[in-house]
Amino acid sequence: MAAVVLVAAVTGCGSGTSPDGTGAAGTASNGGPAGAATRTGQPSGAGAGPADEKLAADPGVRYKVIAVPELEGLVCDEGDGGFHYGSDLDMSVTGDDALEEVEGDSQDLADEVSCFGSRRNVLSKGRISAAAPMFTARTHLYENVPDPAAALNAIFDASVDQATGYGRNFTGKPRTATSATLVVKCRQNVTDTFPMTTCFWANYGAAGVVDFFPADGQYLPIDSAVPWTRDFVAGALRK
Repeated sequence: MAAVVLVAAVTGCGSGTSPDGTGAAGTASNGGPAGAATRTGQPSGAGAGPADEKLAADPGVRYKVIAVPELEGLVCDEGDGGFHYGSDLDMSVTGDDALEEVEGDSQDLADEVSCFGSRRNVLSKGRISAAAPMFTARTHLYENVPDPAAALNAIFDASVDQATGYGRNFTGKPRTATSATLVVKCRQNVTDTFPMTTCFWANYGAAGVVDFFPADGQYLPIDSAVPWTRDFVAGALRK
């Protein structure tokens, strides 16, 4: 098994909090991440929990651009935000071998994005502290995803298996939430002692993963992670 290492760029380091590896600065609002409050404290669509719908028929829309989204209460940019776990613990998308990826201009593909809330979120382990984003996201574009639910299950299973092999400890049962445009599947896990909530998603032209970091040492509830994932996808995918 790979060694577990917390890695941060020098610009991302901050002062230490609790030495037990569960420290995080900022306060979560109504189950939302620290500093990421919108008009209700959560992204649009959040509430008692994401309602299930039926996936609509393929509208024929395909994407050529992955943009850095503009999300209320967050600041997003390309890259990992100066934070990554190392030792292959950072989530990736695998299990998509049956799908043909879009050949696009790399300048138009923000395939890795990190988003920060307005309040600093610090993860600490021993003497090491690092400023973490609210989430990081990785997105892949495809020529066609004929069955988003089946593709999502294949990606989820392969990616979770790979991450488990590298040392992520997944806990609880996965939850799937379907809307007219998107299928999302989330599961919580412990990564390098930190409680993470990880959501994979797919539609007819793209798939990806959104990895949510803890605030105040707590998992982001899946009921909050699903609408955040939907908002990210809506802002990132461009025709």
